[in-house]
Amino acid sequence: MDNAQIADRLQSFAMLLELNDANPYTARAYGRAAESIRDAAVPIAELVRAGRVRELRGIGRGIEARLVELVQTGGIAELAELERELSPDLIGLGRYLGLSAPRALQLARALDVHTADELRAAAAAGRLRSVPGVGAKTEARLREALAREAESEPRPRRGLLLTRALELVESIATALGGEAAGDVRRRRDECEQLAVVCAAAEPSDTLQRFIGLPQIVALLDHAERRATGITVDGVAVGLVVAEPARFGTELIRATGSRAYVEALEPLPEGREEMAVYAALGVPWCPPELRERPFRAAPPSLLAIGEIRGDLHCHTTWSDGRASVQEMGRAARERGYEYLAICDHTPAVGAVRGLTADDVRRQGEEIAAANATLAPLRILRGIECDILPDGRLDLPDDVLAELDWVQVSVHGGQRMPAGEMTARVLTALEHPSVSCLSHPTGRMLGRRPENALDLDRAFEVAARRGIALEVNGLAPRLDLSGEHVREAIAAGARIVCSTDAHSTRGLTNMSLAVATARRGWATAVDVLNTRPLQELGARGGG
Repeated sequence: MDNAQIADRLQSFAMLLELNDANPYTARAYGRAAESIRDAAVPIAELVRAGRVRELRGIGRGIEARLVELVQTGGIAELAELERELSPDLIGLGRYLGLSAPRALQLARALDVHTADELRAAAAAGRLRSVPGVGAKTEARLREALAREAESEPRPRRGLLLTRALELVESIATALGGEAAGDVRRRRDECEQLAVVCAAAEPSDTLQRFIGLPQIVALLDHAERRATGITVDGVAVGLVVAEPARFGTELIRATGSRAYVEALEPLPEGREEMAVYAALGVPWCPPELRERPFRAAPPSLLAIGEIRGDLHCHTTWSDGRASVQEMGRAARERGYEYLAICDHTPAVGAVRGLTADDVRRQGEEIAAANATLAPLRILRGIECDILPDGRLDLPDDVLAELDWVQVSVHGGQRMPAGEMTARVLTALEHPSVSCLSHPTGRMLGRRPENALDLDRAFEVAARRGIALEVNGLAPRLDLSGEHVREAIAAGARIVCSTDAHSTRGLTNMSLAVATARRGWATAVDVLNTRPLQELGARGGG
């Protein structure tokens, strides 16, 4: 078994333990272990056989025993029992229909059904009303939802964060030897249309492997070359098994938005996307730009290999999980020329923030790290809170010492538009400010954008040479692609940063770059594609 397969089994175990009302700490421990195994650089099965798997962070005796059983037998007996008891297919279907996991199980047990097909049959036979608590309105809602299952593009009730969607779709694509498509390939902030495209002359084997994947617990529909499965979380994933001669055609169709694809129809047959675009007489279009109808030659979009450094990360001085030295070493391993340490200031409130004395003591640690990490240069930075009146949360003389000053709004984010705009614009006039972090303050699915007049913020940032951040944390991706395009049009500079709170968090750069690409950003538009000496940071001199 490879690492991905082992991680999938542990993740399923964690999910079912949680559904079975097990100790929540146990369920979370298995979930964290699955993440560690998925990211491990060495084959976990070999570590298990050598008795060394507990060297991996988060693997204790209990999880080690499960891993030994899994590697030796190919399964986990308790997981198989939980799957029999809890019917993941019914839970997945219930969640897809808008039911909680406990409610889906209650419904299944009351009806004595054990598969998604049996639940559909029970609904068609009018048996839903026999379940305690299911009245006429609930029955009508469930029957209507079941009737919608056969839609050509089933969508989750709420979009998945890009990281979760990427993990899910790419794991399925890898298992089937296909390509991720849909919203994931366009790198949308929140993904609704999840799809995988494969090529096979005979589709039945690929379809059967899709049905048998641990991620897929039930089918919504199944045709000759298409299927839609659902996960235990109730997320629909579509599969297209294209004839080899039409793989490029179907990949374009499954990747672009409906409006984009309709503007290209009819799509000619082609094994590769490039051949299809050539037959259309249209330049190849990067997936990130396939939202709106577009036939012209695209710009040369920013590539992740053009990023020279990360200008926003945290350490154990505030709410990070790695030291200055550890973050610097990880950045050097990624080939970066520079890294800005930007820990919080006290006004952030929820976590420890650095005082003026802390900032100066941290500077000594950064100097010591720079002595050992050359040619990487660690910049003395800060993520300084903007106070309600627009003042900054550190004295001016301390800010003047720093190489890179990011300013952010954390508290008081429900301010009226006039007050919030005045607050941010006042901060942007401060002579030490280098960058405005996560400018809109949004948290996808949890908090809307702040009532900030972005046009005015872009205007001031452009006039003062202050960068605007594309924050790579999946719940933020702030600025969004649309706002990136507006900022560039206003003449402002962009920075792609990770807001990493661990060495692993530095991988968020791919999300920041993808978001900038959705905003039509080229390397010229992005400040941290430039050498340190051209940043305008005082550490670059």
